[in-house]
Amino acid sequence: MTVMTPEKLLEELHRAADIVAGMTATLADPDIKAPSELPGWSRGHVLAHIAGISNAMARQLEYAARGETIELYDGGYEGRSQAIEMAAGHSAAEHRADVSAALARVLGAFDSLEGTGRSGPAGWQQPISFRGGVAFDGGLAIWRELVIHASDLGMGRGPETWNRPFCEHLFDFLSARVPEGQRFILQPLALPPVTIGSGAQSTAVGGMLTDIAAWLAGRTPTLGSLRATAAADGVDLPHLEPWPAAVAPAR
Repeated sequence: MTVMTPEKLLEELHRAADIVAGMTATLADPDIKAPSELPGWSRGHVLAHIAGISNAMARQLEYAARGETIELYDGGYEGRSQAIEMAAGHSAAEHRADVSAALARVLGAFDSLEGTGRSGPAGWQQPISFRGGVAFDGGLAIWRELVIHASDLGMGRGPETWNRPFCEHLFDFLSARVPEGQRFILQPLALPPVTIGSGAQSTAVGGMLTDIAAWLAGRTPTLGSLRATAAADGVDLPHLEPWPAAVAPAR
């Protein structure tokens, strides 16, 4: 498994932000209204969410720098949802401006932590309210948001474009989706297996690395069919628990 350091995470954050910004720059007004890969959401909804979570996480770090914590969204989950609905119908130009400003703000907040170690007393270890964690956890969250929602835009950057460190991070983070009493042996093609969950009932899930990660993330695998086996017999893909959410069940 790839060990994610603050330095590597910063590189991944900038790379993911560049991809989202580049995709947003190509959209015209009719494209904004088109359906995304998320049921019930247009691309405008996805872009509004990207801007909203980026600003929210930047605010987490800005308060943390002063030794304070603050809730992720003003008004909690309801406030988040209202803000997305209000902004979803904006023009392409408005979305570009909002996403650009939000990405610059959140990247600036994380860039200001550079030079401090993950185990240090400050910087990446500053407490934030998000999941009761620290700034490093917030960085991982924004990485997930940018990469996954870039795929949700439905513009040709599906899960097959997710790199190995990101997929391995999802294996770890989304182990919370393994039902109690079960464990999954993930068998990505040509890579070592990874076991998540600690129950007695075992199910093996094999396929391409990105397809397994997409399935765990609730997205559609794009490179081929996954296969699941239990006690050497073919079975259906196992049930997954809800996405681990900070403020309410996640999309």
